[in-house]
Amino acid sequence: PVGATPLTIAAFAGFDPDTAAAAQHPACALLPTDADAHGVATLVWHRHRPFHPERLYAALEDLTCAAARSRGRFWLADRPDTLLHWDAAGGALCVETAGPWLASLPDAAWEMVPPVHRAAAAIDWHPEHGDRCQHLVFISPGLDRDGLERLLESCLLTDTEYAAGRDAWARLPRPFDTFLEV
Repeated sequence: PVGATPLTIAAFAGFDPDTAAAAQHPACALLPTDADAHGVATLVWHRHRPFHPERLYAALEDLTCAAARSRGRFWLADRPDTLLHWDAAGGALCVETAGPWLASLPDAAWEMVPPVHRAAAAIDWHPEHGDRCQHLVFISPGLDRDGLERLLESCLLTDTEYAAGRDAWARLPRPFDTFLEV
């Protein structure tokens, strides 16, 4: 670029902003693995069953305060086509829509999705749900792994709710509407 300093040129040499943006998308972000080192624990929680929106909403404060940092992607039973992004730090939580799950798109639309997103979806692909999943990571000193896992599990649909199917899920209360400014 005209007027760019050697440092600017070096900093952006080989940098692809589209690739960087795709790598940060919640569907593609590389999340850490379970760990427990130097008094700091990392819990990676991954499930394919959707969250019950009311139970998750009721547990938000406890989940947000359970760890110093948490992030990931999730799905609510009442929004089966919407990939939701979770980002919490220091007791503050940001939940926002991050576009559709690939499984909710027609095949022809897949070509418009970045290849890194399609590859990430393939890794977690489920025969029934496609790329829809809960993939949340919690990091904190003194993390109560067992308590956190019990709380997260209690927010999922029960066997009976799950068996009722998507038509019943669509009729569940929608407490996240105000949260997501729908």
